[in-house]
Amino acid sequence: MYHILVVDDEASIRTFVRKYAEFEGHRVTEAGDGMEAVLLCRNNTYDLIVIDIMMPELDGFSACREIRKITDTPIIMLSARGEEYDRINGFEVGVDDYVVKPFSPKELMLRIEAIMKRLKRGGQVDTEARRPNEIIELDGGGLKADVTARLVFIDGERVEMSPKEYDLFFYLLKNRNIALSREKLLCEVWGYDFFGDARTLDTHIKLLRKSLGRYSSYIVTLRGVGYRFEGI
Repeated sequence: MYHILVVDDEASIRTFVRKYAEFEGHRVTEAGDGMEAVLLCRNNTYDLIVIDIMMPELDGFSACREIRKITDTPIIMLSARGEEYDRINGFEVGVDDYVVKPFSPKELMLRIEAIMKRLKRGGQVDTEARRPNEIIELDGGGLKADVTARLVFIDGERVEMSPKEYDLFFYLLKNRNIALSREKLLCEVWGYDFFGDARTLDTHIKLLRKSLGRYSSYIVTLRGVGYRFEGI
């Protein structure tokens, strides 16, 4: 059972999400605006936050920035618009996933479960003796990734990425020179089994290319298929 904070100025949306979340056995707390959500996060702990963009007092983007100063609790953002700008802005402020209204309760519950399963996998501790860090270097060390420590360096300078950018980059890097379909990437990186939004992947690819700078061309788009990371 997860404790979910649902933030939306529309009571009908909060009720809609609460109904299906509680049916799945989860506990739900509601907030009617971004300001209330930030205050709740300062005084309580949640397993996941579902938050709308357009709200009074404090919009979803601003609320997420403030929440990220307090906690790294996963966030799913809701929006009545499907514009790429919203997606990029949301991911840049630390949102984990993005759902466009109107949405089905099944879709939202699947995305919540996928995020929580991924967190559980990532939180597992290796009880064996500590192993050397897995380090991958390309272009004579110009591009260096410490996969174990989740660090990326370009020409000796550390590159800051969002958590999902790191996940996507390391997966592409480990499977370099292999054609990866959109469905494969969504399943392996986001945890969606035959379910997911390819626009989420494409937006993260765009952000990742921006982070990689002169190495952005290493990510090759395979039209109609997916992507391939080229490097030796």
